[in-house]
Amino acid sequence: MKINQLAPSAGSHKRSKRLGRGPGSGKGKTSGKGVKGQKARAGVSIHGFEGGQMPLHMRMPKRGFNNIFARDFAQVNLNRIEAAVADGRLKADGVIGADALRAAGLVRGGKDGIRLLAKGGVKTKLNLEVAGASSGAVEAVKAAGGSVKVLGVKAKPKNKGRPDKPGKRQLRRQKSVERRTAMRAAS
Repeated sequence: MKINQLAPSAGSHKRSKRLGRGPGSGKGKTSGKGVKGQKARAGVSIHGFEGGQMPLHMRMPKRGFNNIFARDFAQVNLNRIEAAVADGRLKADGVIGADALRAAGLVRGGKDGIRLLAKGGVKTKLNLEVAGASSGAVEAVKAAGGSVKVLGVKAKPKNKGRPDKPGKRQLRRQKSVERRTAMRAAS
């Protein structure tokens, strides 16, 4: 093989389309951009804009309420725990906590912990530690000779984790209370 015989593999090198090179090229004049205006230029940011007409996302009715302060629990049912013990993915002896349930592939997510639900039954004696549990699930585990320890959820910190430093709103409230008490004392 000689240098003059070298060539790229078939189909590996594709020539780029030359834009704006006359009507015969197929991409002449507007270079595939359509016509004039904002959309023919780079940096278009009009997603959802309908030319001043009320956009679709605003025309659609809104229903319900989305609580931004809601706790996020991963839920697991007793029948899934029982199946994991039977498969050997989960060991029944010792304490079964959140880490063991995640390692067994029973739960995902749930930044505020795991909540135990009573769907299905349990025959194995289990010692569970979870953030929350339904009363039916606790009764079912106790009936099988096991125990459920409900750890609860940690309180969300005030002032974004700075308990020693009050927030602006708290300071305003304190000042207004002090002013009112001073005015009452003066009169």
